[in-house]
Amino acid sequence: MKTLGHYKEVFEQALANTHWPSSPQGLYVPIDYIMQLGGKRLRPIMTLMICDCFGGDHHKAIPAGLAVELFHNFSLIHDDIMDQAPLRRGQATVHHKWDLNTGILSGDALLILAYRHFESYPPETFSALSKLFSQTAIEVCEGQQYDMDFEQRIEVSKQEYLKMIEYKTAVLVGAAMKMGAIVAGAELEQQNLIYEFGRCLGIAFQLQDDYLDAFGDPNVFGKQVGGDILSGKKTYLYLSALEKGNAEQKERLLELYQTNDVSPEDKVAEVKSLFEQTQGDKAVQQAIETFTKRAFDQLDQTIITQEAKTHLLAFGRELMSRKT
Repeated sequence: MKTLGHYKEVFEQALANTHWPSSPQGLYVPIDYIMQLGGKRLRPIMTLMICDCFGGDHHKAIPAGLAVELFHNFSLIHDDIMDQAPLRRGQATVHHKWDLNTGILSGDALLILAYRHFESYPPETFSALSKLFSQTAIEVCEGQQYDMDFEQRIEVSKQEYLKMIEYKTAVLVGAAMKMGAIVAGAELEQQNLIYEFGRCLGIAFQLQDDYLDAFGDPNVFGKQVGGDILSGKKTYLYLSALEKGNAEQKERLLELYQTNDVSPEDKVAEVKSLFEQTQGDKAVQQAIETFTKRAFDQLDQTIITQEAKTHLLAFGRELMSRKT
């Protein structure tokens, strides 16, 4: 097995060798811009790594990895538009650097370009990859709609929230891994097991992100701590606090989420205190452990080598112990 660093280097080189059409510049320059902003590249790295785990050649998984990464960046462009976000990875978002129409059109083009990367595979592989990709793409859109719907609702259940983050975040992680297995020619049962490993790990990853948004070290986290609180997002932390708190704590939490009369600093501090008082912070940590264990249970059932399992277990543990 190669290291994660090796797979990232291979993928980054493939991305650097990807040349966009020169015209029209108004369409392709913004695409090149968003793709050059960097990122962890975790999803395509997993596509390459899983291909090797099932006895394939990770170089053959590069087109599938590129499709995953292009789709991911398509979703980021459109998410930034919907969130009216000015920054992405510390740089101006596409719609801020250019304009709204450019963001919409360049994002659409990225989605179409993502599909074209499957054309390099033989018919049976192409069919399996494109079907999985289409199902994943519509689920990501559904997850985004759930997220938008929840902003307008006072009551959201924890199960509804988990379904939202499953669709918005986790299914793409699962799909990225399953694509690697498809390219390697793994049996369908094995493809589905590695998909479930990725899906459960993706849910745990997003729950960890929710936790870090409130309790991460601002000098390490890389984003504004308390951003979800200030934007009124009904995260697992918030929902657990409402579920576990007494009447007075629930009332105060609802008040804080519906008022702008408290300074941002005081609002974040008091909400975090309520999360701790109600043990909402413990609830989300328990949920992270639960989904991580489910992921590892799925991985244990695969036929990949023990060495490969050890690498993937270490990867999962590293994700769950991250501070950024």
